[in-house]
Amino acid sequence: MQKPPPQSVDFALKQTSPNIGAGAVTGDKLSCTYDLVEQMQYLYVLVVKAKDLPGKDVTGSCDPYVEVKLGNYKGVTKHFEKKSNPEWNQVFGFSKERIQASILEVFVKDKDVVVDDLIGRVVFDVNEIPKRVPPDSPLAPQWYRLEDRKGNKPKGELMLAVWMGTQADEAFPDAWHSDAASVGPDGVTNIRSKVYLSPKLWYVRVNVIEAQDLVPSDKGRFPEVFVKAVLRNQALRTRISPSKTINPMWNEDLMFVVAEPFEEPLFLSVEDRVGSNKDETLGKCVIPLQVVQRRLDHKPVNSRWHNLEKHVIVDGEKKEMKFASRIHLRICLEGGYHVLDESTHCSSDLRPTAKQLWRPNIGILELGILSAHGLMPMKTKDGRGTTDAYCVAKYGQKWIRTRTIVDNFMPRWNEQYTWEVFDPCTVITIGVFDNGHIHGGAGGAKDARIGKVRIRLSTLEANRVYTHSYPLLVLHSSGVKKTGEVQLAVRFTCSTLINMLHMYSHPLLPKMHYIHPLSVIQLDSLRHQAVQMVSVRLSRAEPPLRKEVVEYILDVDSHMWSMRRSKANFFRIMGVLSGLIAVGKWFDQICNWRNPITTILIHILFIILVLYPELILPTVFLYLFLIGIWNYRWRPLHPPHMDTRVSHAVAAHPDELDEEFDTFPTSRPSDIIRMRYDRLRSIGGRVQTVIGDLATQGERLQSLLSWRDPRATTLFVTFCLIAAIVLYVTPFQVVALLIGLYALRHPRFRHKLPSVPLNFFRRLPARSDSML
Repeated sequence: MQKPPPQSVDFALKQTSPNIGAGAVTGDKLSCTYDLVEQMQYLYVLVVKAKDLPGKDVTGSCDPYVEVKLGNYKGVTKHFEKKSNPEWNQVFGFSKERIQASILEVFVKDKDVVVDDLIGRVVFDVNEIPKRVPPDSPLAPQWYRLEDRKGNKPKGELMLAVWMGTQADEAFPDAWHSDAASVGPDGVTNIRSKVYLSPKLWYVRVNVIEAQDLVPSDKGRFPEVFVKAVLRNQALRTRISPSKTINPMWNEDLMFVVAEPFEEPLFLSVEDRVGSNKDETLGKCVIPLQVVQRRLDHKPVNSRWHNLEKHVIVDGEKKEMKFASRIHLRICLEGGYHVLDESTHCSSDLRPTAKQLWRPNIGILELGILSAHGLMPMKTKDGRGTTDAYCVAKYGQKWIRTRTIVDNFMPRWNEQYTWEVFDPCTVITIGVFDNGHIHGGAGGAKDARIGKVRIRLSTLEANRVYTHSYPLLVLHSSGVKKTGEVQLAVRFTCSTLINMLHMYSHPLLPKMHYIHPLSVIQLDSLRHQAVQMVSVRLSRAEPPLRKEVVEYILDVDSHMWSMRRSKANFFRIMGVLSGLIAVGKWFDQICNWRNPITTILIHILFIILVLYPELILPTVFLYLFLIGIWNYRWRPLHPPHMDTRVSHAVAAHPDELDEEFDTFPTSRPSDIIRMRYDRLRSIGGRVQTVIGDLATQGERLQSLLSWRDPRATTLFVTFCLIAAIVLYVTPFQVVALLIGLYALRHPRFRHKLPSVPLNFFRRLPARSDSML
């Protein structure tokens, strides 16, 4: 394998110096709510309601709506049919950077078929509009008399509030923004910023113990009974009971994932395998999850007998049999586990489901999503490339979504969010996406991924603000592409240092994962179900956090086969072993006296350690301490980021990337599948050879005392007896000194042939000659 090339400067992290922090806004007041982002000034117009509007139609009624106009920007409320006292409660936000007009006009108009009639208007001088800074209370709306274009005041009043504020204002998330003026009324909901919460997930443990008094249709055969359990789209079954009677026993656990609120019950059916592809239902029962006991520890819950219902067809009608078979179950909702919906290597939350078991938080994580630049066109509109970018960040159960900046390759969000931190060894994930649903995207349209960033909290210094521009990298079948950069400000504030350091002594997962561990296969299946539940729930929010967004943030495809990832992991292992390899090469140089002075010093150190063995461990730990202090000078000064060199993304072969992006099951032609299969067989052959060699060495060790080779075992047993006698009468320090001096002997006393012990070991028998 070729070593991957060094990372390109274009793909590297860049430190930035944005103009963040509290700044003067009104007089002596400071706005510290958003101190990790740049202040953005907005002119807000809150349109509350109108009253006593005059009728403009022939019928004397009006269909009113409000139009807010500032220069070339115009925002419109919805209109009401035949209503003279309408209520809108809608906020409009105009970016101060783009304000070119000195007059703000608010029109009340009557919707008409041909031309909308003007009912009246209110005019404001932009320079006279008051400023407001949270945490001041919201500005109280006031009634304004409507006037026509000539300055006359006809009948009708409009309740408004107009003020200058920042993105820290409570009205900001729900406001209509002037930079999204091209978005129609139907698309406005899809561009707003929003905070989401993942549904509360539980593991459901169904312990199937036994059944009684089953009634199979064929009483002349031994029933082969199993239990099938269905919860939403999850279906599991027990093995066939070894006791082939009408009172079968299993004592088997089935595990499910369920989300609150519990909308669907658990369906259980006892079935008899009467043929190769035919099962007969012997009874069913339905168990609502609302009545299921919740447990917080490993103590078993009470078991219960449940009656099984069986329906038979009599004269074309379904009738229930009165004879009641029973099934013995122990069902509980597991509150002591953490339901994994992320990869364990990049998890943002490790707390158990039950809130009673949560430890107090150890700090606060603050994230400022400032801007992006250099974004690539993600779609085409009116014959030109465009991008409507928004960010999604996930940490713990809390997801955030910024507003969408429409048609801009250099969007500025300047939004700040906060999370409680319960464990420093967790990861926050930030993704950037292109909104594909603001211009009436078709039902099959998806939000395209622009890139994502992961930041591990344990790599951050406490109370320090990190401001960096992160490269947005996306892997395509044609190779890795940089789609832009996103600028973030991150701060991890630690409440108590002692509690945070104490967290490093706790197990990573809740204790139930160690007392009653789940198998790797179970965890993979349960994680898949958990991801599906989270994506379904969040896609039902408004605006929806779509399935493709959730799956990209949760890294749902991380378990799929990839030649690129395999090579990357191989080089990661080689990187870990490189230190040991370097020590081995250094020791070989010492043994071969490449530098006589160093070798003599090592001899002296070795003799001192042999004569004073109590100095060995202190010397080792002192050496590690000095290495750590020395390396402090070159400690990383920035958070980690997506590394194309570690990922082996740049050096990946195009066919390997095409294989990585292939569907499952495959959709490629048969000749490509044959080529990839042969390549996989070749790799598998090498892995098979390495595993066989390891097995051979292990079997040779076993054969030392197994008498498989009687002469070799005789020699080894005789050697062990002599060694026991010699070591008994000879002080250990003398033996260690002799062995060390022999290993460090001068090359003049060495031979290029392998040593006698190595020759003896290689001649020992293994089972490789017994394999077909």
